Amino acid sequence: MKHRGRGVACGWYGIARTAAMDRAAVWVELDDGGTVKVATGVTEIGEGVLTGLCQIAAQEMGVRPQDIVLGDNDTARVPEAAHAGATRMTYMIGNAVAIACREAFGKFRHAMGAYWSVSPDSVRAFAGAVWVEGSSTQRVSMAHAVHVLKKERGIVVVGSGLFTSQHTPLHPETGVATPWQSYVFGAQIAEVEVDDDTGEVQVLGVWAAHDVGRVVNPQQVEGQIEGGVVMALGHALMEDYIQIDGKTTTPGFAKYILPTALDVPTITSVLITEPDPKTPLGVKGIGEPAITPTAAAIVNAIHDAVGVRLTRLPATPERVMAALREKRVVSAPLQRVA
Repeated sequence: MKHRGRGVACGWYGIARTAAMDRAAVWVELDDGGTVKVATGVTEIGEGVLTGLCQIAAQEMGVRPQDIVLGDNDTARVPEAAHAGATRMTYMIGNAVAIACREAFGKFRHAMGAYWSVSPDSVRAFAGAVWVEGSSTQRVSMAHAVHVLKKERGIVVVGSGLFTSQHTPLHPETGVATPWQSYVFGAQIAEVEVDDDTGEVQVLGVWAAHDVGRVVNPQQVEGQIEGGVVMALGHALMEDYIQIDGKTTTPGFAKYILPTALDVPTITSVLITEPDPKTPLGVKGIGEPAITPTAAAIVNAIHDAVGVRLTRLPATPERVMAALREKRVVSAPLQRVA
């Protein structure tokens, strides 16, 4: 017989390096043709950070994302961005890009204000167009504005940005510390179906709500959450590395079972978009926090469905059946001895 159950779990995750000073730096230049060069040692490992940085720079500089040129990330030639991990890429480097772009755009506004003989605060830019607020005639393309500043006034607009996340280590006596500057919080609900004849567990759906700060690219954030849930599903139900007497009996992926498309449940992502008050951009991160509550929610759902509490992962059919047999033995009525 199959039984359904739901489980809830919560999690939190500290962003960036733990109890150590974290930093990232960026150079920015407003270049010919109205393009913007961004130079930093960022490394793309598949999470889409380069797309996010292009969006941030475009928004801050008033150009289109396709007008952003990300420079060589060789740290021998560009500022250090540090490692790709700890859910720090958008948080650390995104804020550094925003700081550098704001410095560069401030210089651009002052230069164009002087050129048009207007207040710098009245100079606006968006999607590659530059204009004076309230004027119907003072409007040019960003490419033309850069040409004017470079060729006629000898001005090259550049900016630099440094973002530092403050941490303090554990005090050896009191234990007081600030191991992370910002945290990501989340809660997930899992619905499962458990077959008490075979021990098989099928995850039917996962609802994942995460506090992600200001969102740069909603589709990418949802993709990160969905990927984290699928990875955690494998951790909860399938992935098992077995050793006997120090020797592996799981030599390859033929025995190390991973989720496939047929195992992926319906995943509903809910983005809590309260900006982070401790950063200029208000962003946080979601790469690793998305995986934190999933396995616990699935195990809680199994308990809700069939009343057994699994304390070891993965919750394979064999372990579920063993827990069910133990439950039946414990709950069986005592036999009267003649």
